[in-house]
Amino acid sequence: MIGPDTALARCQDLIQLARKMGADEADAVARASASESVGVRLGALEEVERSESEEIGLRVFVGRRSASISTSDFAPEGLKLLAERAVEMARLAPEDPYGGLAPADALFSGDGVDLDLHDGVDPSPEELREAALAAEDAARGVAGVTNSNGGSASASRSVFALAATNGFARGYSGGSHTFSASVVAGEGADKQTDYAYRTQRHRSDLPDPAGIGQEAGERAVRKVRPVSIPSGKMPVVFDPRVGGGIIGHLLGAMSAPSIARKASFLIGREDEQLFDSAIRIAEDPQRLRGLRSRNYDGEGVASVPRDLVSNGRIFGWLTNVASAAQLDLSLTGHASRGGGGSPGVAAGNIYLAAGEASVAELIADIEDGLFVTDLFGQGVNLVTGDYSRGASGLRIRHGELAEPVAEITIAGTLPEMFRALVPASDLELVRGLDVPTFRIDGMFVAGQ
Repeated sequence: MIGPDTALARCQDLIQLARKMGADEADAVARASASESVGVRLGALEEVERSESEEIGLRVFVGRRSASISTSDFAPEGLKLLAERAVEMARLAPEDPYGGLAPADALFSGDGVDLDLHDGVDPSPEELREAALAAEDAARGVAGVTNSNGGSASASRSVFALAATNGFARGYSGGSHTFSASVVAGEGADKQTDYAYRTQRHRSDLPDPAGIGQEAGERAVRKVRPVSIPSGKMPVVFDPRVGGGIIGHLLGAMSAPSIARKASFLIGREDEQLFDSAIRIAEDPQRLRGLRSRNYDGEGVASVPRDLVSNGRIFGWLTNVASAAQLDLSLTGHASRGGGGSPGVAAGNIYLAAGEASVAELIADIEDGLFVTDLFGQGVNLVTGDYSRGASGLRIRHGELAEPVAEITIAGTLPEMFRALVPASDLELVRGLDVPTFRIDGMFVAGQ
């Protein structure tokens, strides 16, 4: 796999080729990755996989016209052909009054923060196998577990480089390590499956694989013999594993490209108090070893820590160059890039700040409610804010978690859900978009 210096050099070569072919402006993005994983099932080795990939993408501007194209061919002739085709495509494209590169004064400069995204540890296949076995053995050892989908351990490395004719040229490398397990509990028609996993930049930051396996086993066992629940409005409490999706919907609605398309329920609500005044949702793209950490975004604009929601109000919209130009806004450092295509929008290391109550205290006064551990389906409309999804989890009775429930639907509207959201104190920064357990009163639950 190529390193960041080589990837950056190829990007710089490519934008110079594009200029020679007639492009007025250009940027190039290179990505490379390598991973190795080992999977086991029922105590036996099931698979060993290793994969590598490299891709470079070029975006060119000819006047107000643009085109983008990508390839996995890093050879000089391949890059020359890529540049030639991209310029030809741009000359045939319609004009876009908002496209372009970031202005020089908005670009990231200086040394930035050493984000410590790679530990340099490359575990051997045997070490990965031992971790996978430990995770699966612990999961199978939980009383009530009857079968296994397997345990796995993996390690990966990645490279990102970006160069543009506005003078930006940077690259970096990262890595990650993952342990996981998935098992089955129950017999016959009562079989239930669940999983647990953890990913960290440094292998030393991962919990013991046996703990991950035990969590998978306990999650599967507590789902056995589920029942339905009477329909009606009630408090719904979201497990952190699924609760992040609610905040993800907020981020999608805060995307400036969505605002420009008039495809967000937040249009006209930017000055409203959407949450309780105690709610804070923050972004920390410079967190050391964070899964979404970065010093700059996909267009070279500096990424900085900020509150996305403070005192219950959003700070504004998440922009890239095109959407900022269309809406006459400043750049916020949220551009995201794939190998080809126009930049999108993404935030880095988001978290909902913890509340004061423990989980037990959060549910203590709920006479009849629902604790959601799994969500299904795609019934979320970010244009209207309507929310409806299939769910399963545990009934809450008299302030305690009770029997498992399944085949139910929860529904509401995102603005109403945001206003009613109350977080517990159990926040862990482990996913890149993290939330504590939280409660939303007044949601409609459809069961039997």
